[in-house]
Amino acid sequence: MLVELSVVEQRYQAVLAVIRDGVPVVQVASRFGVSRQAVHRWLRWYEAQGLAGLADRSHKPPRCSHQMDPAAEVWVLEARRRNPGWGPRRLVHEAARAGVVPVPSRSGVYRLLKRSGLIDPEARRRRDRKFKRWERGGAMELWQLDVVGGVLLADGREAKVLTGIDDHSRFIVCAGVMLRANSRAVCGHFAAAMARHGVPSEVLTDNGKVFTGRFGPRDMEVLFDRICRENGIEHLLTAPRSPTTTGKIERFHRTLRQEFLTGRTFADLPAAQRELDAWVESYNQQRPHSALGMDTPASRFVTASQGPALDSSALGGDRGGDDWISRKIAANGIISVAWQEISCGKHRAGRRVDVHVEPRTLQIWDGDELIKTVLRTSGKEVRKKRPARAS
Repeated sequence: MLVELSVVEQRYQAVLAVIRDGVPVVQVASRFGVSRQAVHRWLRWYEAQGLAGLADRSHKPPRCSHQMDPAAEVWVLEARRRNPGWGPRRLVHEAARAGVVPVPSRSGVYRLLKRSGLIDPEARRRRDRKFKRWERGGAMELWQLDVVGGVLLADGREAKVLTGIDDHSRFIVCAGVMLRANSRAVCGHFAAAMARHGVPSEVLTDNGKVFTGRFGPRDMEVLFDRICRENGIEHLLTAPRSPTTTGKIERFHRTLRQEFLTGRTFADLPAAQRELDAWVESYNQQRPHSALGMDTPASRFVTASQGPALDSSALGGDRGGDDWISRKIAANGIISVAWQEISCGKHRAGRRVDVHVEPRTLQIWDGDELIKTVLRTSGKEVRKKRPARAS
């Protein structure tokens, strides 16, 4: 009569065969049709817990590798409820700053928001493959300026804001409230921004009448153009009906409306300016920016504008550098970097190129195209090569 042994009895017989009878583990494993690792595992269980340790147990892993900690789930959902505009990337960043352990992954946060009905996957807008992000190589090289409305006052009037953003750092250099966006008000806020932060090399605006008179009945110089000319600022204009050219300031307007203007009414103009200044201060100094690797605009603006300057004395001496600077190609096709004159070709005259400054070389890039790589030469060597001028 055949008797079917239970799982515990079979494991016990295998353990006894090794312990009592001295049968090698390999032979015991072959006799019972299991791996030798399984026999070793039964021996450990029997040594630790006795006969009870040989009972069958659940094969469920102690934890799911992609399951978020319940405390982290609660934190993410609560943070999302307080800040509906935060996406997975911002939530992960804020969780790390708040000391949530373990920090959830972006994919885990996305799945949680989707599971909780806080994200509509169909509403996600995929980035066009043709899209190309560009920026100036350093702070104060280019400011983007524009006017936005939507500041509602208690007396029923709607004020406007002159906004300005540094192209490299996304630092808000100007946010001035005004009742009417006329030339005097716009230029007043522009001048105040330059007095506070310095004079940029270039400004980029649309073709509004407060910014330029080039497209009116007759070409004329408006006050804004005059300020640019007197301060040595190159005024760049967007092509007609091309809002993506000033994409950074347009994207800032979206954030401004979502996080500051929507659903708010201000007592008067000074009150609106005070509250806007406080919000801009938080935006510049505390709010992480996804386009900057979750750094704050102030960290990049200060580093680029107040850190080691990439001027001729710094680049021409013995000190090395590893940074980006921007140069405009002259009519003869030449740019000058650290006392060196580099030919980029006359056919590129007027174009702005980026120069990657490395300890021993200079790389000149026109967009994604590497024009050339040249060895860096010290200022003394360059001056020796120059012919002496007649006195």
